[in-house]
Amino acid sequence: MEYTISTIAPIVLLPFFAFVINAFIVKRFTSLAVFISCASIIGSFFYAARVFFDFLNVFSADYYIHKTFTWFDLSYGSFPFKLDMGIYIDNMTATMLFMVTGVASLIHIFSTYYMHDDKRYGRFFVYLSLFTSAMLALVLSENLISVFIFWELMGFCSYSLIGFYYEKEGAGNASIKAFMTTRVGDVFFLLGILAIWSVVGSVSFVDIYQAIGMGKFNGLYALGIPLATFAGFSIFMGTIGKSAQFPLQVWLPDAMWGPTPCSALIHAATMVAAGVYLSLRCYPLMEAGHLTMFIAYIGGITAFGAATIALVQTDIKAVLAYSTISQLGYMVLGVGVGSYNAAFMHLITHAVFKACLFLSAGSVIHSLHDHHTHAHVQEMPRMGGLRTKMPYTFLAMLLCTFAIAGIPFFSGFVSKDRILGDALLMALDNKAYWGPAVLGFGGALLTAFYMFRMMFLTFFGEPRDKELYDHTKKEGLSWNRNVPLLILSVFTLGVFFSGSLTGQGFIKVSSEKYEWFKTLIVNPTKTDFSGRQAQPLSFTANPSGETFSKSKYDSTYGLSEEKAHHIHHVHHIGALVSIIIAFSGVFISAMMYFWRSWNPGFWVSLFSRWYRALQNKYYFDDFYIKGLIQKGLLPLNRLLAFIDMGLYDRYAIDGWEKVNRALFTISKWFDNIIVDTVAVDGTGASVRFFNVILRTIQSGKIQFYFIMIILVLTGYIWTLKI
Repeated sequence: MEYTISTIAPIVLLPFFAFVINAFIVKRFTSLAVFISCASIIGSFFYAARVFFDFLNVFSADYYIHKTFTWFDLSYGSFPFKLDMGIYIDNMTATMLFMVTGVASLIHIFSTYYMHDDKRYGRFFVYLSLFTSAMLALVLSENLISVFIFWELMGFCSYSLIGFYYEKEGAGNASIKAFMTTRVGDVFFLLGILAIWSVVGSVSFVDIYQAIGMGKFNGLYALGIPLATFAGFSIFMGTIGKSAQFPLQVWLPDAMWGPTPCSALIHAATMVAAGVYLSLRCYPLMEAGHLTMFIAYIGGITAFGAATIALVQTDIKAVLAYSTISQLGYMVLGVGVGSYNAAFMHLITHAVFKACLFLSAGSVIHSLHDHHTHAHVQEMPRMGGLRTKMPYTFLAMLLCTFAIAGIPFFSGFVSKDRILGDALLMALDNKAYWGPAVLGFGGALLTAFYMFRMMFLTFFGEPRDKELYDHTKKEGLSWNRNVPLLILSVFTLGVFFSGSLTGQGFIKVSSEKYEWFKTLIVNPTKTDFSGRQAQPLSFTANPSGETFSKSKYDSTYGLSEEKAHHIHHVHHIGALVSIIIAFSGVFISAMMYFWRSWNPGFWVSLFSRWYRALQNKYYFDDFYIKGLIQKGLLPLNRLLAFIDMGLYDRYAIDGWEKVNRALFTISKWFDNIIVDTVAVDGTGASVRFFNVILRTIQSGKIQFYFIMIILVLTGYIWTLKI
């Protein structure tokens, strides 16, 4: 079927109009503003669901909707300068819209419980609506300029939400840190857009794919680097900043200063997912620039490094923050090893279970009040035994922990295992990829360990703070507290994404829609887009004239039987290793924190230096603040200030003022003496002088004239004699 503005625009405009309306009414009609925000995102969800199920049930992997309108046209003669804006919807877009609106709807509902007693309850929903609207607009964008616009709008929203409790110094610092750190990647992102524009004359995704297919980037260089590499690296730097990849990962843990529902939105469905989504959209450019190995190493280092830091965290939200960085590393690793489908699947599965984990953590935190300070408690060493007090939260969090730890039958196992399987396959074909593969498998072991460490410290054992435990009320089933968690936890089952319980096809559940994710989400190769043209955006349906056959799952990946068997064999080995690793991590965690047979303090003392490094987050903050900023940028700033104030202002500005004063004095003297006195007044005096002479000579007496004639004749005769 075809879509019009009236069927697509509400996905973005409903939450946007909610933001506009609530910005005016939120102070006086807070409850109404909250209702409008929740109703708008739920309405957006229904519109997005229609698109998703149409693509799932009707369309093929090749089906797309690409409609544009001219935003501005400044072309002059033979110099074209026109920018189109519009929408681009394919299977990836439809899946993202469904995920973002679904997860955001449940976060909005949970927020009515979590934020209800906050003094800025209504304002929180104003930001939430704008944030969600910006992410949805980014997903629908058909070119990099519109992506960048909504990318920056999300950056503003994250700044506002992270610093929501602005009266706290830490929240203000964290919001500035997030805003400035992501700006580093954004500057490169903008450079990449300009580099692409200079070659393609457009920044539309389809035009970029076509340009790569036609070889327009071949033989072009920027700063001595192949232009495709320069543009791809710059775009990927945007991903590094927004998705908190090494070495710009430092902002994301501090984002925990924001309210927990905001953390769920930032860490799951919106901001950090946008960076990975951008890399997937620009995947042909990354391939053309030969950046895949670099991307794989960035992802592997991030996945393993963040997992190690999560080992020593005691704040429940901090554990989840570092797990987010680690899981984002797996998505980037998937992009680097060519696991396009699995990387996107992990983006979706992670959004579901991580949103549930953060909301579950919010449920725990909101229930625990220090009896003396009346502050919420986030430290896990003060918890314990809470599964009896919060059974619904415990169940939801346990299922999501199974998913993120990579336990079979759960979604995290399906998506993460496929990434690791492709990493292993790449390592067998190219030894240079063994680094990312080993880091990925190592990170999987640590993930299972620190996530179950969190579960054991929070929900199992005896309460370590009996007074805190006794003052915790028993949880009841609530529509806006634990029902959203339970809904999200249901979708942590792998069968929703793979058509089989394990993800490897061992236990099939549905043959008709078997592996729908692999069937519909395909890598956008550069040859698939030749001849494609956008349709004008209008209120009426515009049939594309193209016919699309329904896609079917191909277990051979279009390869020979022998090669397909090799891929399946490697993936089965990777799955087996993943299972062993996951249960090993759970076992080690249980031995330390459930059965308490092993003393964690022994390992702390054994690796004391590494433990200190982990507590200090590998000293990245020290490096950036004490090293790069205080010893690098601040001296550079002082040098530039000296050049500006001491040299430029003093000599070029103030010195030129003195030169101007001297020139003014000289010109004033020249004007007064030479021009006025000599040239002007002197001319008048000379006229008066010659006037006196002429008046004396021209007396009118004839005797005088005769005398003058005689004198002249005498002089003439005298001259002749001589």
